[in-house]
Amino acid sequence: YSDFIDKVKEKYIEEETVNSMVPLWQRSKDEVSDEDLNGFYKDKFFDMKEPALTIRADVEGAFSYKALLFVPENTPMGYYTKEYRKGLELYSSGVMIMDNCEDLIPEHFRFVKGVVDSQDLSLNISREMLQHDRQLTAIRNNIEKKIKQELKKLLNNDPEKYEKFWQSFGLQLKYGIVADYGAHRELLKDLILYHSSNEKKLVTLQRYVELMPEEQKYIYYACGETVSKIDNLPQTEPLKDKGYSILYMTDEVDEFVINMLGEIDGKQFKSINDKDLGIETEEEKSDIEAKQEENQVMLDYLRDSLDGKVMAVRLSNKLKSHPVCLTTDGEVSLEMEKYFATIPGDHPDVKAQRVLEINPTHKAFYMLQDTWQLDKDRCAKLGKLLYNQALLVADISIENPAEYTDLFWELI
Repeated sequence: YSDFIDKVKEKYIEEETVNSMVPLWQRSKDEVSDEDLNGFYKDKFFDMKEPALTIRADVEGAFSYKALLFVPENTPMGYYTKEYRKGLELYSSGVMIMDNCEDLIPEHFRFVKGVVDSQDLSLNISREMLQHDRQLTAIRNNIEKKIKQELKKLLNNDPEKYEKFWQSFGLQLKYGIVADYGAHRELLKDLILYHSSNEKKLVTLQRYVELMPEEQKYIYYACGETVSKIDNLPQTEPLKDKGYSILYMTDEVDEFVINMLGEIDGKQFKSINDKDLGIETEEEKSDIEAKQEENQVMLDYLRDSLDGKVMAVRLSNKLKSHPVCLTTDGEVSLEMEKYFATIPGDHPDVKAQRVLEINPTHKAFYMLQDTWQLDKDRCAKLGKLLYNQALLVADISIENPAEYTDLFWELI
C-alpha cells in the first residue's frame, strides 16, 4: 500500500515572493501600505520617528518622473548649521545617479527628504551637467509646487498636525521669505503662522485679515522674546481697548519677514511702536500736540539729560495705565538692534533711534511737571528713572543696575 501511495503522490512547489525588486517609489499606491512607507523612511533616512507627512508624485509628459518625499516630524540634528546637507536621492530607472542632489530641492524646503526617479535622465550624466539640465530644473519647480500644495492641504485639513510641523520648520519658511530679496514670498506667505492676541492661538496672515473689524486699517504686530512678555507691553493696551488683534512675533527674523511681505490683501503691517497707530481721532491728535508744545522745554531738557540715549522725549496717547514706554523712529526697531548685536562683527550703523514716550494722564507725568517747577536737577533724575523703567519693560538690560537702584531709593 505504501508503494502505491508513493507512486501516485503528486509533487508541487508553491512560490512566494519574499522581496520585490521593484523600488517602493515605483509601485502604485495600492501596492504600498503606510507601514511600508514609514518603514522605508526610517530605514533610509535614519529617523526613529515616522514622518509627519508623506508626499508622492507620478508625473508623465514632456518630462517624466516619480517622487517619494517625506517631511520629518522633528528638526534633524544640526539642521541650522553649515554641516547639514540638503538634497534628494536621484535615480534613473531605479539606478542611483546621485545620493544627495541639492538642485532638486529649494532652500526653503530643505527639510524634505526623499527620492526622485526619472527614466529620461542619462546614467552617465555628470554633476556639472545636472546643474544646467533643463529637465532637472522643471522637476525641481514641480516638486516645489507639490510640497507647497501638500503643506497647504495639511494646514486646512489638520491644523493641529500642521502646528506641530510649524514648531519644527516654521523658522525655515520665514528665512525662505527673506531669502533672495523676497523672491519666494508669494509662494510661502500662505504657510506662515503667528500668535493672535484675540484668538489666543496661531493663525495664518489670511485668517487674521478675515477676522479684522471693518474699521481696522492695519495689521498690527509686536515683537519680543516670548508671547507672554509681548502681551504685557504697555503699547498693546490702546489696540486691545479697540478690540483689535495683535500678531505676536518672537523670532529675530520676523520684522524682516514683515518688511519683505509689505501687505496682505491690501492691508499694511504696522508695529505697535509706530508713532501713529491710526486709531486716534483728530481731536485726540490736536490735544496731544497742544500738551507737547506746552511742555516742550521740559521734554527737551529730559532728552538732553539722558546724554544721547534717546533722540526724543514726547507725550503719547499710546499709553493707558502705564507711565512710559520705549519706542523708535526710523526703520531700525529695538528688535532689529538686538538682532544685529548678536551677529559677530561690527555693526555701528544698526542702531535704533530711541524715543521715550510719556503718558500725559499718568501721575508720573504730573510729578515731573511739579518737580520741573521746583528742582530741575531732581526732574532730570526722575526722567532717568523713567527711562530705565522703560528699558525694563522693553526687556532691555539696564546699563548700570546699581546706579538705578540708588536713584530709585533717593527719589522715593
